[in-house]
Amino acid sequence: MTVALRSPNLVGALVPVDNAPVDAILKSDFYKYLEGMEEIQDAGVKKQAQADQILSKYEDKPQSDIFAMRIPIKTLASSLGKMGDFPFKDPHEACYKGPTLFVRGIRSHYIADDVLPAIGQFFPRFIMSDVDSGHWVISEQPEAFRQGMI
Repeated sequence: MTVALRSPNLVGALVPVDNAPVDAILKSDFYKYLEGMEEIQDAGVKKQAQADQILSKYEDKPQSDIFAMRIPIKTLASSLGKMGDFPFKDPHEACYKGPTLFVRGIRSHYIADDVLPAIGQFFPRFIMSDVDSGHWVISEQPEAFRQGMI
C-alpha cells in the first residue's frame, strides 16, 4: 500500500491481504509467535516437523509456512513496536487510483467495517473480497484466496 501511495506509477494493481491503511494494534499473540520463531532459530531446527512441534507449544494449529519464511528474528523483534503503524494519515496527501482488491479474513480484526471509509479515501477503486479465515488468509485458505483473485 505504501509503495502504491508513494509511487503510484510503479504499481499497476494492488492486493493488500488483511491489512488496512490505518494504524493497527498488533494482537498480543503476535509476540507469542515471535517467541516460537526464536525458539526454532535457537534450536537450529532443520526439518518442518521439528518447527511444527516447537510451534505447537505456542498455538493450537502451527502455521507451517512460518518456518519456511526464514525471517531475521532480531530484526522482526526490534520492529514490532512500529509494525502496525501506517505512514500516511491524510488521504488528501496520497491516493492510489489504480485497481485495488482488499482481501479480508473475516475472523481477523485487521480490516474492520469501520475502516472501510479510510480504505475508500486512499484507494477509491477498491473492492473487498471476504475469506473465511483469520489473519493468515493465504496459509489458512489458499484455494479461497486464489478464487478471490480470479
